[in-house]
Amino acid sequence: MKFSVIIPNYNGFELIKKNLPKVIESLSKFDAEIIIVDDASKQKEYQELKNFVSELDKRERITIKLIRNEKNLGFSSAVNKGTLESEGEFLVLLNTDVVPEKDFLNPIIADFEADEKLFGIGCMDKSIEGGKIVYRGRGEAAWERGFLVHRKGEVDKSDTFWISGGSSIIRKKFFEELERFDPLYNPFYWEDIDLSYRANKSGYNLLFEKRSVVEHKHSEGAIKQYYSDFKIRTIAYKNQFIFVWKNISDQNFILSHIFWLPCHLFSAIIRLDIAFFLGFILAGLSLPAIIGKRFRQKKLYKKKDSEIIAIS
Repeated sequence: MKFSVIIPNYNGFELIKKNLPKVIESLSKFDAEIIIVDDASKQKEYQELKNFVSELDKRERITIKLIRNEKNLGFSSAVNKGTLESEGEFLVLLNTDVVPEKDFLNPIIADFEADEKLFGIGCMDKSIEGGKIVYRGRGEAAWERGFLVHRKGEVDKSDTFWISGGSSIIRKKFFEELERFDPLYNPFYWEDIDLSYRANKSGYNLLFEKRSVVEHKHSEGAIKQYYSDFKIRTIAYKNQFIFVWKNISDQNFILSHIFWLPCHLFSAIIRLDIAFFLGFILAGLSLPAIIGKRFRQKKLYKKKDSEIIAIS
């Protein structure tokens, strides 16, 4: 098995400088390559990154590639670009603030060999939040008041609703079959839930592997450093709308969404939640693209929404 590690980066040189040697160490026993996709970082940051990667590539056994976007495209597009340059059968998706433990791929290999329909595996996310350790990585979801709501699941089970775009391993040929991450979700959020959902609905399997551990320091990531809380909320709302409009096809779920939408809009007025309205408008502007993708991906589906989503 060959693994291609894809790391999207935006002004995260210091994180890469600190974490990349640890990533390399975790891959020492495996056939792997590392592809860093710089998503239009500041020129000084990029030059420092370029020099650092060049030196590492010379002295390390593992191949390290650096790709640069001249324009900031967002998470989905950055990762997709990296996968186009990849040579591995399996894609290891890591954020710059994620560090795998040594030999984290060992249980992954056995899992993929045991299930030829296995689309992807989510790692045990040892999340550092406010100085405390919270174990994440397994996702659950329910249909509540006209929307899909996802939440952290208990980590003592192996089934999962979704796998994270920042700490997961995906079978490349299935990833390509589903047309990779959807750029509609740029710059970030919901793209991994969308991909996981499409994989599940297309008849593939997802797995949470608690023996494959990564450490994740959320506070160090680029999103919270470069985006305001208001913009983050707006993007999250926008992508929540896009997910429903693009993926949900069961009639009862669609009717539920139509019924609850006016209630949510009225509630947003009462709460003066401008981010909700702006997210709704931004999603609406993408409707032509959403409808096109909705019909194109429908031919791959083998399951109903009700077979995947719990009703709450």
